Amino acid sequence: MPKPHPREFRDDVVAVARKGEAPIAQIAKDFGISESCLRNWLHRADVEDGVRSGTTEADAKELRDAKRRIRLLEQENEVLRRAAAYLSQANLPKMMYPLVKELAAGGIPVTVTCRVLKLARQPYYRWLAHPISDSELAEAYLANAHHDDPEFGYRLLADEARAAGHTGCDRTVWRICADNGWWSAFGKKRGRNGKKPGPPAHDDLVKRDFTATGPNQLWLTDITEHWTDEGKLYECAIKDVWSNRIVGYSISDRMKSKIAVDALNMAVARRGSVAGCIVHSDRGSQFRSRKFLAALRRHQLKGSMGQVASAGDNAAMESFFALLQKNVLNRQRWHTRHDLRIAIVTWTERTYHRRRRQQRLGRLTPIEFETIMTTPALQAA
Repeated sequence: MPKPHPREFRDDVVAVARKGEAPIAQIAKDFGISESCLRNWLHRADVEDGVRSGTTEADAKELRDAKRRIRLLEQENEVLRRAAAYLSQANLPKMMYPLVKELAAGGIPVTVTCRVLKLARQPYYRWLAHPISDSELAEAYLANAHHDDPEFGYRLLADEARAAGHTGCDRTVWRICADNGWWSAFGKKRGRNGKKPGPPAHDDLVKRDFTATGPNQLWLTDITEHWTDEGKLYECAIKDVWSNRIVGYSISDRMKSKIAVDALNMAVARRGSVAGCIVHSDRGSQFRSRKFLAALRRHQLKGSMGQVASAGDNAAMESFFALLQKNVLNRQRWHTRHDLRIAIVTWTERTYHRRRRQQRLGRLTPIEFETIMTTPALQAA
């Protein structure tokens, strides 16, 4: 069974079809889907908008949420009942972790039990795995010696701890302060204009060699922006170097880490097995965020980053955005973000993917190149 198309892609295709500039069959062909699939998407969109009768996603979600709340209330009542019976036994120690473990064995999630009993989950899991070691206990004593004086750095805190009778070297105290974010108010130097380039999250695995011998070996990604009368619109795109196809994108009115994560998730959903693929970007904060790095690990992808202020390190991706700038962004003044979004998606899927022939691909379009160079079983969704 083929993988479902990403939600953002479906919404964009429906928006293009609703404009009525071309027949349904032609639009479906331009976007690489079947006509029946597009009609199903239009029918579902009409149901969601109230044009046709049917169960909307909001109604279905509300029913699922109601069932989830009922199940959660039943679990919370069971926790309270068992806790009252557990605490009424005078011969047992007043430690709740054994009760949490017993309830978890009975099917009640640890998260629910800890929330009802006002317990932290992390100490419970530490207790469940192994007792606290002597080194952790010693570090806890050192951490308790900390106080809130903003002038104190880690060396002064180490002196205070040793004066209180605790043992610990300066390096250990430094690590404790780093883990807890305890820094002296005078210990951090400001960079020029208060800004400093962020450290790379990955090494540069590409070294400006934008070549690949097969699909899903090297992806390039970057973010561009353009003004509309409603404000800026941002696009994060991911390009497969092998065929120059845009395998994933996300368009939003805010340049948060979510835009990079959504583009990556779309690319993975459309390409299937991508483990081991290199994802190369610049050092933008969106690509160094914890959410984006977690998405790379989740999909077993390899991160790669170029140098600061060096556009050549991601030149192949910059060339795509240059084409987008000439062919779409700078062609007219855009009044709404929606109009610009539809124009970007239409040009990418209809013109760039299926009509614009590229010299590097042997005068083929990206779609034609992938169709010829891959077997039907390996073609991307």
